[in-house]
Amino acid sequence: MKNVHLAPEVDEDDLYSGYNDYNPTFDTEDLENDPAFQRAVKTSHGRRPPLTAKVPGTSISRPLATGYGDGVARPMTAVQAAGYTKAASRGSAFDPLGQARGPAPPLEIKNEESPEGKIKQLEKKVNELVEESCIAHSCGDLKLALEKAKDAGRKERALVRQREQTMSPANINLDLTYTVLFNLASQYSANEMYAEALNTYQVIVKNKMFVNGGMLKVNMANIYLKQRNYSKAIKFYRMALDQIPSVHKEMRIKIMQNIGVAFVKTGQYTDAISSFEHIMSTLPNLKAGFNLILCYFATGDREQMKKAFHKLISVPLEIDDDDKYISAGDDPHTNLLIEAIKNDSLRQMERERKSTAERYIMTAAKLIAPAIETSFAVGYDWCVEVVKASQYVELANDLEINKAITYLRQKDFNQAVETLKMFEKKDSRVKSAAATNLSFLYFLENEFKQANSYADLAVNVDRYNPSALTNKGNTIFANGDYEKAAEFYKEALRNDSSCTEALYNIGLTYKKLNRLDEALDSFLKLHAILRNSAQVLFQIANMYELMEDPNQAIEWLMQLISVVPTDSHALAKLGELYDNEGDKSQAFQYYYESYRYFPSNIEVIEWLGAYYIDTQFCEKAIHYFERAALIQPTQVKWQLMVASCYRRSGNYQKALDTYKAIHRKFPENAECLRFLVRLCTDMGLKEVQEYATKLKRLEKLKEIREQNDHISINSVKRVKSGRDGSARARREGSAGGDPGSVTVKGERLSAKLKSLPGTNEPYESSVNKEIDASYIDPLGPQIERPKTALRKKIDEDEFADEELGDDLLPE
Repeated sequence: MKNVHLAPEVDEDDLYSGYNDYNPTFDTEDLENDPAFQRAVKTSHGRRPPLTAKVPGTSISRPLATGYGDGVARPMTAVQAAGYTKAASRGSAFDPLGQARGPAPPLEIKNEESPEGKIKQLEKKVNELVEESCIAHSCGDLKLALEKAKDAGRKERALVRQREQTMSPANINLDLTYTVLFNLASQYSANEMYAEALNTYQVIVKNKMFVNGGMLKVNMANIYLKQRNYSKAIKFYRMALDQIPSVHKEMRIKIMQNIGVAFVKTGQYTDAISSFEHIMSTLPNLKAGFNLILCYFATGDREQMKKAFHKLISVPLEIDDDDKYISAGDDPHTNLLIEAIKNDSLRQMERERKSTAERYIMTAAKLIAPAIETSFAVGYDWCVEVVKASQYVELANDLEINKAITYLRQKDFNQAVETLKMFEKKDSRVKSAAATNLSFLYFLENEFKQANSYADLAVNVDRYNPSALTNKGNTIFANGDYEKAAEFYKEALRNDSSCTEALYNIGLTYKKLNRLDEALDSFLKLHAILRNSAQVLFQIANMYELMEDPNQAIEWLMQLISVVPTDSHALAKLGELYDNEGDKSQAFQYYYESYRYFPSNIEVIEWLGAYYIDTQFCEKAIHYFERAALIQPTQVKWQLMVASCYRRSGNYQKALDTYKAIHRKFPENAECLRFLVRLCTDMGLKEVQEYATKLKRLEKLKEIREQNDHISINSVKRVKSGRDGSARARREGSAGGDPGSVTVKGERLSAKLKSLPGTNEPYESSVNKEIDASYIDPLGPQIERPKTALRKKIDEDEFADEELGDDLLPE
């Protein structure tokens, strides 16, 4: 060991020290005197015989083992030299990696035209098509995804044929074939081509070379479930369940859940209960627990419903507490971290899971509460107690509020109010919600004072409650203070920009204030949130109508009837707009559609009747006026229009019978008597004198009534002049006139006032009142002559040859 030179120790901290030092270990000049080296030379390499020329095609045998000089056998060593040369000089560079030899030669260029190259290119193309198909499916372009999948299938079959021609079938890429077929079946299913999808899945399942093909029976069962072939769906789900190992617990649970849903679809609730009970005992989840409650509810088992509800609220959510997201100290790093994770994707997932659990529990409680006890109130109380003892304590108050809402649905307002008033002494959140509901209840009952007080309570408890602010604005709106109501609606929108009720109400408020542009802006914003709201669409159309833009109003009404095609009011409004624009044909179309859906609208009936009269189809107008007479039997004008249509169409006998029937119902109608006189005279009937006498008597009675009305007007005028004279007399009396004359005049005035009706009212109020000089017939108002056409028709008078006095002719 004296000739072995160890490397000197270097400082480990200095990574670059010692590189320039000369190591005597690599000195090759004294190797002849080195015994260790000499012993190594005497190995098989050192004793190898000299090389001789080899004859081509022959081989020279060599010993399998070598030995030392004393004949002792030793194991085989290297067959090549270690690379040491005696000619190596002392100053040669150390190059263990052989970098001095230069760069490696370039790779051999592969021949793309070779069979192997063509197969590689075709395989690459198939993979690209599968990827493009998946990307198109994720983007929603299902048609393109199916085309790409079909193209990949065609190219993959060509690839298989080419492989079979050039190499052995064992070299076929089964993974690629499985991928192409699976993607093709998935795209068929996404495009609702279920028969083709099932055929493709069958190709995969029946091929024993595909190891995991049996799992695809789940996909086949899903297709049968969509086709409502529940028996086959259950069969394939069970076949897939048999082929999935027990280690895949979650997948087996999902399949069991699908089996339970299929049993529910077929009405086999007992089998469905078995599936869901197995899930709840193995790996419980919210959906299975809720479905289990539904099955027990369908079977009517009260005790099992209670047990299933206990199981549902015992399902672990596996989410963090809210305290984790509350900063406990002043550490800026911790606060920054909490702020970063407060609304990240994981936190959003936790919120969604919690809201889903609460929705399931609330729905289950509302469902079973009326069924588990004798009354729904006792059932709700049981659910509240169970929820209070669980991790969902805050849901107990929500259940109480739902109990009040159930009372409302049963029209039991007193119980609802009492239930909500119980929350007045509870925490602020629940108190605000209860006060909001109470305010809205009283508002619906038109008790605005109570509604206002509870709205104030809700706002004081929680100033940021948009529903409370909206209710407060509603009560102020009902009192007519639109500006102040708008302020509350604005505050509600500042607290919650998605509060659609406040946005709709502020639009109505601006409409009342005649600020049409701001109202239209509010309704357009609301339309961006509620795209298919019929009320919002109608309000926008109404805004454009008020702004005198009929084209825009018609366009928005067309959108409205596309949402609610049977809305008779919207159809009538469209007809009215087209009528104002002069398009009678379009107006008739929409008015007729409105009448078809709601045949009791008097305005629509009147317009349709007038339209047929204007177009000289009086026979068709009769149907509409008869309908109006049925709706308003005390209105004589509809029956007069029916008789007028008969007369215009030339059916005088029917017209005469109709006028006689009208006269029997309304004997004091002068218009009917005039037409009776004219028709009887024209037809030469004997009743003409009778009707003429009645008409004269009626007209004389009318003159007497007009005279009485005229006298009443003159009396009022004299009262007014008498008051002026009395005031003048008082002034003269105070100036030194005769007091006796003033007393006499006052007595006369009081006598005149006593003779007038309504003298119990204050005397000063009669000055500002407008005197109604018209006579009100006890049988109804005086009916004008019915309008038989939209415009006056100039033609010859049918009764031009009538020999009647001027006093008998109609005015």
